[in-house]
Amino acid sequence: MAGGAAHRRPLAGALAALAALSACSLFVGVGALSPRMLLDEPDAVALMLASRLPRTLAVLLAGSGLAIAGLVMQTMARNRFVEPSTAGTMQGAALGILLVTILAPGASILAKAAAATATALATTSLFLAMIHRLPPTQPFLVPLFGLVYGGVIGAGVTYVAWQADLLQLIEIWLNGEFSGVLRGRYELLWLTAACVALTWWVADRLTIMSLGREASVGLGVDYAGMLRVGLVIVSGVSALTVVVVGAIPFVGLVVPALVSRLAGDNLRSTIPLVGLCGAMLVLVCDMAGRLLRYPYEIPVGTVLGVVGALAFLAILHAGPRHG
Repeated sequence: MAGGAAHRRPLAGALAALAALSACSLFVGVGALSPRMLLDEPDAVALMLASRLPRTLAVLLAGSGLAIAGLVMQTMARNRFVEPSTAGTMQGAALGILLVTILAPGASILAKAAAATATALATTSLFLAMIHRLPPTQPFLVPLFGLVYGGVIGAGVTYVAWQADLLQLIEIWLNGEFSGVLRGRYELLWLTAACVALTWWVADRLTIMSLGREASVGLGVDYAGMLRVGLVIVSGVSALTVVVVGAIPFVGLVVPALVSRLAGDNLRSTIPLVGLCGAMLVLVCDMAGRLLRYPYEIPVGTVLGVVGALAFLAILHAGPRHG
């Protein structure tokens, strides 16, 4: 009972902090807005429903989804130093969108999301296949390889976009921001909630999978099947995020790595905290981007590129968690 209470305490604190930050997010941005105005001015209500509320919901969905996708990625790779933006997943999603844009310019956003998921699935599968050839005694080789691998795919995407005169368009997908989020333009992100629910449903089997193929099979878990489920979760969340708001780096690396040091490696118990902390991190960085150069905005991808890189270096310096 005491252990359960100790586990619920940080979860309740994170939930309260996220609720407070979400309320603040609704009133931060260009265009004056206050609770009193919502009671007296119809235009203020329209602004809230058309822009501020959808933006906040998009941040929460993207942040929590990316954090949990990173947790699943780390479970599959058995390495705490990888996540979708450092494993070629988001770059693969951008490649899928680029190919659809070139081959079928009039394709719907749903078709772009499907193509992005397929290419992200392919690049992530290749990444996992290649890192299994690396020596397990050198855990830092995996993130270094992932950075190079993702960089190569990203360079290829940029080259193809340059040849097709789509360089400015590809920059939107490779650097996430929420300034263009409006009602009717973000709802696809609700599918990330389905991916989160799927992760919760298979959490125990994913935890066993992290023990390795032989241990998983010995405990009655279909290792190959769970690997496919994990790939679908990671690729789906990453592709949906890139299609709707662009690539957001480091969320899936920093949040799961830090939460695991505090709460352990049981996915069933850490998924809620990882999701809340991921949403909180992206929300804080998004509000910072709105305020640092007000009335202009710094894309959340840029802010997280700085914050996440510093946190990544700190995690690498701390090394793997023991015990």
